[in-house]
Amino acid sequence: MEDRNSMYSEKYDNKKEQESKEERAQKNEEIKETGSMSLVDDKRKHKIELLTIIGEIEGHEVASSSAKTTKYEHLLPKLAEVENNDDIDGVLILLNTLGGDVEAGLAIAEMIASISKPTVSLVLGGSHSIGGPLAVAADYSFIVPSGTMVVHPVRSSGMFIGVYQSYKNMLRTQDRITTFLSSHSKITKERVEELMLDSSQLVKDVGTMLEGAEAVKEGLIDSVGGMKDALRKLHELIDIRSKIW
Repeated sequence: MEDRNSMYSEKYDNKKEQESKEERAQKNEEIKETGSMSLVDDKRKHKIELLTIIGEIEGHEVASSSAKTTKYEHLLPKLAEVENNDDIDGVLILLNTLGGDVEAGLAIAEMIASISKPTVSLVLGGSHSIGGPLAVAADYSFIVPSGTMVVHPVRSSGMFIGVYQSYKNMLRTQDRITTFLSSHSKITKERVEELMLDSSQLVKDVGTMLEGAEAVKEGLIDSVGGMKDALRKLHELIDIRSKIW
C-alpha cells in the first residue's frame, strides 16, 4: 500500500513539474512574440499585465526583418483582453521606441486611453515621435532620468513638405497628435506646436528633445521615476479603483 501511494505521489509530482514546464514555455513564447507577460503580486493579490512597446511601431507595412518592432496587431487584441478579463487589475507599459507608423501608434494610444483598468507608463531610453502619445495615454506616466522624448512635425517618407494636398493631410494628422498629447497630459497644444517647430535643437531638422526632468517640467510626463515607482503607483491606482467599484 505504501509503495502504491509513493507511486501515485511521484506521478503527481511529475505531472505538476510537466505542467510547470509547459507554463514557463508558454510564458516565454508570449514574451518573445508579443513582449507581454502577467505579473502577480502575492501580497496585494493584484494581477498586472506587462506590455512593452519597443523599437519601431509597425503598421500596415512590414518593417525590415532586421528591425526591432512592436506590431499593433499584437497589442490591440492584448489590450482588448485586458479590458474584458476581470482577473486583470491593471496595466504597466514599458516604452523604448523611436516612433514609427503614425496611424498604428495613434490607434494603440487611443486603445490604452480607453481602457477602464488603471494604466501606468514608464519611458525607458526614449519615447520619440509617435511614442509621445503612447506614453501620455496611460493614467499616469513616468520617465527615467536619462530617458528622452522627441517632439517633431509629421513627415511623409522622410520629407516634411510634399505637394499641397499631402501637406494639408500631414497638418491634419499633426493636429490629431498635438490634440491627443495636450488632452492626456498637462502640456498645452500651443506649447506642443512650439516644441515641434523649434529649429535650434535638432541638426537638419525641426523639433525638440526633452530629457527626463525636462519632459516633466513641460507637463508632458507626470513624474521622473523608475520601475519601483511605476509599480507602486499602479498598485495605488488599483487600490483606489477597487474601493470605488
